[in-house]
Amino acid sequence: MISQTSSLARLAETDSGISESYRHITKSVKPGESLELSEAVIKWYEVYPQDLPLPDEIRQLARACLTKTPLEFPGLGFVLLHRCGQDFYFLIACTWRNNNEILETVFYKDGVAMSEFAPFPREGSHKPAFCVWELVPVWHEQQAWVRFLNSPRDEAAAQMWVRDQYEGDA
Repeated sequence: MISQTSSLARLAETDSGISESYRHITKSVKPGESLELSEAVIKWYEVYPQDLPLPDEIRQLARACLTKTPLEFPGLGFVLLHRCGQDFYFLIACTWRNNNEILETVFYKDGVAMSEFAPFPREGSHKPAFCVWELVPVWHEQQAWVRFLNSPRDEAAAQMWVRDQYEGDA
């Protein structure tokens, strides 16, 4: 058991990584039409506040970004288009590599100041990964990938994998 004078107690009170003004909300996760690229087949997810769905123009910009930007690591994967607040968006493209690992490429669009998505700058050694909302479809995709790994891994299994998507609250 951790004592009250421990790092846990101190961090919980002073530096938990949560600002005092933060109020957590429920977001929606909605699957979209998969994207078939020359080097990848990508399942599509949209994550957004329940009262603020994604504008179609943002969806089109995101799909165009992935169509014209070759992924460094091709294959089977999924993408998360996440609306963060009013007009900031993350576009996280993930592919399965090395049998059981997710590799990711992260793009972003910050309001009207940016006409299209651009690679998200990621300096330093301790980098952001997924937020609590993004982890919901990521968890589903982990389980879908395990089902695919345990299948014959043929075209029929791949078709089943493409159709296996999450929709609901995050």
